[in-house]
Amino acid sequence: MQITKQLAIFLDNKPGMLALVCHALADAKVNIYAISTSDTVDHTVIRMVVDDPQKATYVFEERGTLVVEDDVLMIDGDNRPGSLALIAEKLGAAKMNIEYCYCATSPGSRRGLLILRVKNPEKALKVLNG
Repeated sequence: MQITKQLAIFLDNKPGMLALVCHALADAKVNIYAISTSDTVDHTVIRMVVDDPQKATYVFEERGTLVVEDDVLMIDGDNRPGSLALIAEKLGAAKMNIEYCYCATSPGSRRGLLILRVKNPEKALKVLNG
C-alpha cells in the first residue's frame, strides 16, 4: 500500500483516442498499471497509474493534451470477498470519503490492485495501516 501519482487526461470522445494514448505510452516505454475511463457527450477522462508519471506527463503535454496529476492510494491487496468492504469500513469509520476507486484482477489471482482517491491520502494511509 502506497501513495502514488495518478494522471487524468482529457480527450475528445471519439473512436481511436484510447489507442493513440496507449501507443504513445508504449512508444515511450511507459507501462500502465491501472486505467479507468469515463465519458461525457463530447470528451472522455482517462485516469491512469503508470510506472513513470513524469515521462507520461511529458508525452501528453508534448502533444498538447491536458494532464492533471493527483495523489492516490495504490493498494496491492488480497483478491477475496470482503477485502474492499474492510477498506471502505476503516475509511468510513475515520470519516474519510472515497471519491472514486477502480480495480481489476483476474479470477484465479490471489492479489488485486485497487486505486483509491480520497481527499487526504496521507491520512488514509495511516488509517489503513493502523
